[in-house]
Amino acid sequence: SYQLERELRRHGALASMGSVADCYDNAMAESVFATIECELFDQQPRGRFETRRQAKLAVFDYLETFYNPRRRHSSLGQVSPARFEQAHTARKAAA
Repeated sequence: SYQLERELRRHGALASMGSVADCYDNAMAESVFATIECELFDQQPRGRFETRRQAKLAVFDYLETFYNPRRRHSSLGQVSPARFEQAHTARKAAA
């Protein structure tokens, strides 16, 4: 919508456009965003951060100290993204 596009520009963001009528186009990204919303943002008092910097640091900390190294994912066989990547790299090196 026009209002969304205007808000994105106001904040220096670009809209991401996927393929038409493809509900799976951004499924993995949407899953990550939903997880961040439920596990990080919903835990904030009043559901808000005082500053944009606080929000950025909280998301970075969540992703780098929990989501990637420790949080297990059903789509990855119940291992963390970091462990999955290590195993993938090791398999490629052995091949």
